[in-house]
Amino acid sequence: MLRIGIAGFGFMGRTHYTCWNKVEGAKVVAICDVNPNIVEDTKKAVGNIGDAQPEIDFAGIDLYADFDKMLSEAKLDAVSITLPTFLHPDFTIRALSGGVNVMCEKPMALNVAECEKMIAAAKSSGRLLQIGHCVRFWPEYAKTKQIIDGGEYGRVVAASLRRLGSAPTWSADNWFGDEQRSGGMALDLHIHDTDYVQHLFGMPRAVASFGAKAPGGGLAHIVTQYIYDGEPVITAEGSWAMMPSFGFEMSFNIVLEKATIVYDLTRDPMFKICGVEGEPFTPEVEKGDGWLLQIAHFAKTIAGEKLEPVTTLEQSRDSVKIVAAEKESAEKMQIVSIS
Repeated sequence: MLRIGIAGFGFMGRTHYTCWNKVEGAKVVAICDVNPNIVEDTKKAVGNIGDAQPEIDFAGIDLYADFDKMLSEAKLDAVSITLPTFLHPDFTIRALSGGVNVMCEKPMALNVAECEKMIAAAKSSGRLLQIGHCVRFWPEYAKTKQIIDGGEYGRVVAASLRRLGSAPTWSADNWFGDEQRSGGMALDLHIHDTDYVQHLFGMPRAVASFGAKAPGGGLAHIVTQYIYDGEPVITAEGSWAMMPSFGFEMSFNIVLEKATIVYDLTRDPMFKICGVEGEPFTPEVEKGDGWLLQIAHFAKTIAGEKLEPVTTLEQSRDSVKIVAAEKESAEKMQIVSIS
């Protein structure tokens, strides 16, 4: 039985708890959070995609306010780090140094230098560190990569991706709204699509981004073209500027030579392939969501199964690097090369 701890029990901490409870051979035995009212506060609904938090059963779970105490007492095999982004490097490195495998939420860190420290700590500890880029595991996104890589419909000509919502207001102390702690909309939200672009097409040569600023000065909306040599033409749009009644949209249109692949969380059907002939159809995809599938993959890996990696630490670092270039491009209103 894998003994699992969770550090940080907001929306993502509760999501990881729900996922771990569905993984055979794993049990959440410890939770660390500085909130003294954590039991009552978990009854409040938060988040942007559906109802990911059923009622939490704290029976048999040790609660901690001190992370190092949890590491020393709980005898953990792995810990989910679901804390604000600026805390990711410190808590990840402390867990790895304590001999505990780490599932750390995205983004990896606020900047490339902090990412490098995490990579070095993982290598020196001999423990597994996986960054939670759940979109790579999201069934429709994973299926789309499989289709593209298979070549059945030819090469990709163009792709556009969107991730649109209102500003998150559910975070403790509104840390999402503090660019120094969250990295802002581009690093916290838009990075999902940036990372998926990298997953499909590799590192872009450069980016050209345009942004609209929020009243506080950070980016509220961004549109980026990822520049590769020749085709394809790739753009992604991210926003925290939508009105609350808009809800949340994650979607893409990917144009291949012989088909268009469409996904939109707000449509029915959400996912379809539009071929040259015949009616659009929805292919079968893996059951579950990206959060569950990434944690199940992580659990199998630390249990000793030899699995092909879906994401690497270097790729997680590079997604942070690309977003940094996007923010610079939007600020300077010019193309920024990625070295």
